[in-house]
Formats: sequence, C-alpha cells, structure tokens
Amino acid sequence: MGKIVCLMGKSSSGKDTIYKKLLMQESVHLETMVPYTTRPIRAGEREGVEYHFTDEEGYQALLGQGSIIESRAYNTCFGIWRYFTVADDSIDLETCSYVLIGTLEAYDQLRKFYGADRVLPVMIELDDGVRLQRALDREKAQDHPKYEEMCRRFLADAEDFSADKMARADIARTFYNDQLDGCLHEIVAYLQENLNL
Repeated sequence: MGKIVCLMGKSSSGKDTIYKKLLMQESVHLETMVPYTTRPIRAGEREGVEYHFTDEEGYQALLGQGSIIESRAYNTCFGIWRYFTVADDSIDLETCSYVLIGTLEAYDQLRKFYGADRVLPVMIELDDGVRLQRALDREKAQDHPKYEEMCRRFLADAEDFSADKMARADIARTFYNDQLDGCLHEIVAYLQENLNL
C-alpha cells in the first residue's frame, strides 16, 4: 500500500530542493504527483516537472469534470493564481508512493480524499531571515523579478503556517533545513520508518 508524502513549508524553506533530492533516493522510491498551477512559469521550471501549467479556463474545465482534489487561490499582485491537485489515472496507491509539494490546506484535503493513513506530512522549517534572503536571491535571478509578489508571499506565510493551523493539522514532527544534507538524512529516515518499505 502506497502513501502520499506531502512536503510543506513556508516559501523559500528549501522544499523544491528537498523534493528533487527525495526523488533521487533509491532507499525511498517515490513517484511524482505533479500539481497544477495557473501562475506563470518561472525561469528554470519545466512543464510537467514542478507543475502542470494551465490557465483559468483549464482550471474551470477540470473543476467541471470533478477532477480537482484540492485547490487554493491566491490574490497576487498579478491577479488570481491557483494551485491545485488533480485526481487522474497516473495515481496508483496500491503499488506506488508519491511525493508532492503542498500547503496545510492541501494536506488536509488530501487526507479527506485519500484517508488520513495514506498521507504522510513532511514539514520543512527555516529561519525567516534566511528564507527572505533566499527569496530575494531567487527573484533577482528571474527575467522579470516580481518583488511585490515575493513580499506578499512572505507575509502570507505567517498566516498560512500559524501556530493554530499547525496545531489543527496535527503535525507532530518538523524538519529544520539549515543544513541540507542533515535535513535530507532525517527526512529519509522518517520516510523509511513510515512508508512500509
């Protein structure tokens, strides 16, 4: 029986890097469960790797088909950006375990859809000052930096990952990402214990 590993954390906490490294770990074979978004693709991202990129019309079509498991909408400086997970034929929890990057709300909706015993939380934490510097460095590298959106995301994280929301999600274990290799080692050990490998 497979599980879905839901990798969560505030922006610029290192989720994307950890996600990519987890996919290379032979000791915890994980398949990708690629989420969808209506936001513009960033430099260095590829369709079907980090996200499936679509638009509002594509989102509404999937919603009409009843295919959306969970969805979040953010009123950004550039309009509404949606992030969502789609139930399709590529998900087979009878034979595989999957990993995806999500939010507390996504984690909750995945548990409701698949069952709490089939979704495993991995919460990444990091000092806010380090996260802010990482976010600034990443944004500066974009062809068209969106600093206002970077700031909005950073401030929204305080609400999205508030102590109350963390308590309601009942996440007992977090992983501090100040040293990538050490953090990854802890996560892999945790997954080996909890994925019935």
